[in-house]
Amino acid sequence: MSRLGMALVGPGFIAAHHIDAVRRLGNVDIVGIAGSSAESARRRSNELGAGRAYDSYQQLLDDPAVHVVHNTTPNHLHKEVSLAALRAGKHVISDKPLASSAQESRELFEAARHSGLAHVVTFNYRGHALVQQARAMIAKGELGAPVFVHGCYLQDWLTDERSYSWRLDPRLGGASSALGDIGSHWCDLAEHVTGSRIVAVLADLHTTVPVRHAPVTATKAFDTSTTAQRREVKITSEDLASVLLRFDNGARGCLVVGQVLPGHKNDLRLEVNGREASVAWRQEQPNDLWMGHHAQANAVITRDPAQLDPSARGYAHLPAGHPESWADAFRNLIADAYAWIRTGATPQSKPSALPTFADGYHNSLVIEAMLRSDASGGAWQQVDDDSASQLNTGERA
Repeated sequence: MSRLGMALVGPGFIAAHHIDAVRRLGNVDIVGIAGSSAESARRRSNELGAGRAYDSYQQLLDDPAVHVVHNTTPNHLHKEVSLAALRAGKHVISDKPLASSAQESRELFEAARHSGLAHVVTFNYRGHALVQQARAMIAKGELGAPVFVHGCYLQDWLTDERSYSWRLDPRLGGASSALGDIGSHWCDLAEHVTGSRIVAVLADLHTTVPVRHAPVTATKAFDTSTTAQRREVKITSEDLASVLLRFDNGARGCLVVGQVLPGHKNDLRLEVNGREASVAWRQEQPNDLWMGHHAQANAVITRDPAQLDPSARGYAHLPAGHPESWADAFRNLIADAYAWIRTGATPQSKPSALPTFADGYHNSLVIEAMLRSDASGGAWQQVDDDSASQLNTGERA
């Protein structure tokens, strides 16, 4: 098939970045968009120049011109839309989290595993060239045995009590807020870079802003205008979390997540300390990879395609000194997804950096274990993951 047709369900903030990434591939047709209503779909289609506006996602799935469905709906709709797309014979690229709960994620994982179709979750930080460089160095033993994996994902967009989003409503966003929204990214990144899985957690969760003053009518998440009429909303999900981790290779870890921390915009950091060396990467400075040593000078590896490991080189598209960042990493993930589709979407042909529904299901189990740990008063909880033993060859990240 020389050209594939894609369509998108859920034309919110992230939809524009899916459309942009697909356009940059150059060999995929953007067929159309479905939203919460025909009107919202028409408006967003016009804004993005994104083809047909469907009256519903069901109408979109009936269109034979659509081969790939991008699911960018709110969390509570992920299972419904993705499952319907798989049943309609469409490849699926879903935003994270895979679904609102581990049980729903398992249903999607099982359906995808038996479908013969591509199933992708947008853990897009895997798409950075220096993330792949760090992964390659650890896999080759250049750090020695990893002993400590730590870092954070810090934001400030919920600092103001007038900030509100559907993500804070457990009926729409799920039981977890900060961990499910951004902690999930960090956990996936840590596991992908180290090649190890989180198997046990001890979590302390906190709601810093227990009551928010949300607009009476729906607005953008970052709207803090003083003129909007507002209502009080009790918040039950966490906006701050500290978590201790244990990995299946024996390494220990520590994660701090928060969305009410002034000055931190999208501050994701990951450091892996091995017995021989350390490596650290920061999302807001994605073109630098720090290397730490004991008996020699520390160093910084800059993103230079000519100097990267062969497995990482394909994720860098510009010469050294020409920065690449968030949108480029997102494009890399989408490129891997379509490459997998074009090679038959078999487990054996999946690009090694591409996250699947198996990864999304496992990630849901990790977050649920953190919620259980906090609810138990701070006891260690095992991650009840049975997905690894069920994966087909080559499907595990």
